Amino acid sequence: MSRGLIVVDVQNDFCEGGSVPVAGGARIATKIADLVERSAGGDYQYIVATRDHHIDPGGHFSETPDFQESFPVHCVAGGQGGEFHPHFAPAVTGGKIDAVFFKGAHSASKSGFEGADEQGTALADWLRARGVEDVDVVGIATDHCVRATALDAVKAGFRARVLLDYSVGVAPHTTAAALADFQQAGIAVTGAAPVQ
Repeated sequence: MSRGLIVVDVQNDFCEGGSVPVAGGARIATKIADLVERSAGGDYQYIVATRDHHIDPGGHFSETPDFQESFPVHCVAGGQGGEFHPHFAPAVTGGKIDAVFFKGAHSASKSGFEGADEQGTALADWLRARGVEDVDVVGIATDHCVRATALDAVKAGFRARVLLDYSVGVAPHTTAAALADFQQAGIAVTGAAPVQ
C-alpha cells in the first residue's frame, strides 16, 4: 500500500499578482515546497501536481465572472500565469514531483482527477498503477480545486485526507462549506484552514 501527495494548482495566476489571486497563495507555495522536500521518498511514495491548463474553456472564462463557475481569464496554456509559482517550481524542476496532470483545456475542470499527464494517463489510473490507495491533497484553493480533487479522490475509490496547513481558501463561507463537504464524504482533515 502506498500513500501519494496531490499538489493542486500552485500556479502564478492563483497567487498574489495573478489574474485570480488567493491571498496567502505565495506563502502556501513555499510551505508546500518545504513539505515536498521533506517528504519525497519518505512519507509519500509518489508526489504529483495538477495544473490548470486552459486553451478554450468556454463559459469558464467571463468578463462578468461569478467566481464560482466562471472566472477572469487565467492559466492560459503557454502563458506565464499558468506556470508553477516560483516558490514551488524548484520542486518540479528538481525532480521531486513524479508527474504533472494538466486539466481544463476545453472545460472548467476543477478536479485534478479530470486531468491527464503528458502521455494522456488519467490521474486515477496513474495512481492505481502504482498501488496508491491513500492520498493527501494540498494546494490552492481549499474551497475550489482542492475541494473538487479531494471529493473526486473518494469517488474514485481512494482514501483521502486534506492537509489544511498546506492549503489556502478564498473566502470563509465557501471554505466552511468545503469542510462540511469533506466531513460528509468521509475525508479526513488535518490542521487549520487559513483563509485570507
